[in-house]
Amino acid sequence: MSVDTRSTDVGRLDAEAVEELKAEVVAAGNLPRHVAVIMDGNGRWARRKGLVRIQGHHAARKAVREVVEAAAQLELEALTLYTFSIENWNRPKAEVDALMRFLKDTLKEERDELARNNVRLSTIGRIGDLPASVRDELESTIDFLSGSTGLVLTLAISYGGRAEIVDAMKGIAKELLAGRLAPDAIDEDVVQSHLYAAELPPPDLLIRTSGEMRISNFLLWGLAYSEIYVTDVLWPDIRRAHFYAAIRDYQGRERRFGRVD
Repeated sequence: MSVDTRSTDVGRLDAEAVEELKAEVVAAGNLPRHVAVIMDGNGRWARRKGLVRIQGHHAARKAVREVVEAAAQLELEALTLYTFSIENWNRPKAEVDALMRFLKDTLKEERDELARNNVRLSTIGRIGDLPASVRDELESTIDFLSGSTGLVLTLAISYGGRAEIVDAMKGIAKELLAGRLAPDAIDEDVVQSHLYAAELPPPDLLIRTSGEMRISNFLLWGLAYSEIYVTDVLWPDIRRAHFYAAIRDYQGRERRFGRVD
C-alpha cells in the first residue's frame, strides 16, 4: 500500500507510514542529485501562535535538522538552504542581531549531529558581510566537517541571485582585463565556473514552503530548469515526511529541458 501524498497531511503520519513513504521514494529511483529549499514562513508561524518573530526562527531548527537528516539518509549529493538573503539585512537591527546569534549557536550545537550523518558544510553568498564571530564559527564548522564524504549541505547566507551573477561577471571581467580569457570564449560553462558554488550541479528540485509562488532572488542561474514544488506548510512545521513527499512528486514528473516528446 502506498502513501497518498496528495490527500494526506503527511506531517501527521506515524513513524511507520513515514518509513513506508521513504521506502517508496527509494524504490522509485530517479532521485534528485541536488535539492534547494526556500525556508519560508517562520514569522507567520510565530505570529499565528502569538509569539515574537525570533521564536519562529528557533522553532525552524527542528525542520532543518529533519530535512538534512532525510537528505543524508537518501544519499543525495547536495542540499542548499536559503538561510539569510541580502535583503534580510534590511530587517530591524534587533531581529538581524538575534538571527546572527542564533546562526552562530546553531552551527556550534549541530556540528556533532551533522558529523554523525556524514554531512559536509559549505556556504554561498557575500560571507564577508557577516559579523566576524559568525564567520569564525562558519569556518570552524566547515573545517570540523571537512572529513565527511556524504551530503554537501550549503547554506546561502547574505545571498542574492542577482548579486551572485554580478560577482561572477566581475570575476570574468578581471580575467578579460588580465588577458587570461578571450571574449569569444565566454559561454555557459565559463559563467558557471565563476558562480559561488561552481562545483555543485544545478538544483534538480526547488522546494518552497508557506505557499508563496516566487523564487525570491534565489539561485537565478541554477534554477533555469529546476522542478518547483510548493507546499502551504510553514517552514517550522516541515518534517521529513514533507521532504519525502516533495521528492515523490518530483519522481512523477517528466523533465524535458526544452525538448519535445
